[in-house]
Amino acid sequence: MSRPPADLSAALSDLPGTFTLAQAAEAGLSRHGLYRLLDEGELMALRRGLYRRTDAAPVDLDLITAARAAPRATLCLATALAHHGLSDAIPAAPDIALPRGTRAPAGAHAQWHFFAPETFDLGRGTLVLEVGTAIGLYSPQRCIIDAFRTRRTEGHELAIDALKEWLRQRGSQPSELMAFAAYWPRVLAPLRSALAILL
Repeated sequence: MSRPPADLSAALSDLPGTFTLAQAAEAGLSRHGLYRLLDEGELMALRRGLYRRTDAAPVDLDLITAARAAPRATLCLATALAHHGLSDAIPAAPDIALPRGTRAPAGAHAQWHFFAPETFDLGRGTLVLEVGTAIGLYSPQRCIIDAFRTRRTEGHELAIDALKEWLRQRGSQPSELMAFAAYWPRVLAPLRSALAILL
């Protein structure tokens, strides 16, 4: 049952910051009510079927859209390195990984990277963006390894600078990094060489 216009704001307050059309219907908002709230500027459309309250706390809308569009989306490379304090590089679009063989969702502004399904979940954690929305986040060690794996396309500097910063951090264990890197054999030699120079 849809709510009368006077109750549109009340229905909106029952919804999380970012919500789907189905969630709006569960809260009692009809399509007409939803479009009215859009016209009044109380909502904004992030992509088809995904909406955000304009009074919600500020967040990175690109990450929210990607997380909602692709549940396996995972922050990687420069974006994740910056999150961990290992890089000052801020990419124009967030670097987000998906398992190879999946499709990047339309409408999500991101630099998509496709990683092997066999190793996709290694070093993967979760970052809560807001209540009800989370995105995957690779660990600092995984990010460094990925930077070395993609150094030909992403640049050698990203990998070396991230490794330097990581080595400066308290508790960094190069032996653990090398053990983790064994899952990607091609990265062992360049990583070992870089560690030999930096240590």
